[in-house]
Amino acid sequence: MSRLIPAAERIRRARLQIQKARDLPVLAEGGKNDFSYIAQVKALLQDARDLVKFIPKTPSATAEIKEQVSQIFQEADRANQDIFH
Repeated sequence: MSRLIPAAERIRRARLQIQKARDLPVLAEGGKNDFSYIAQVKALLQDARDLVKFIPKTPSATAEIKEQVSQIFQEADRANQDIFH
């Protein structure tokens, strides 16, 4: 059985995934239209969302933790907009 990862650690890892998506180098050949680049960025942002999506549904989630999860979703959406538009 897998071990339980605390909410704070999940939030930290989600923020790292979003930062990795922002830092991913754009290839000179296809630029931001390269399907491989798009897939990598989308995968990193989805991983960030997946890490935290169930935290608000847990009984031990405080209002502060729920707010941080909401911020993660906003950061992921903002990163998507910044990278592709």
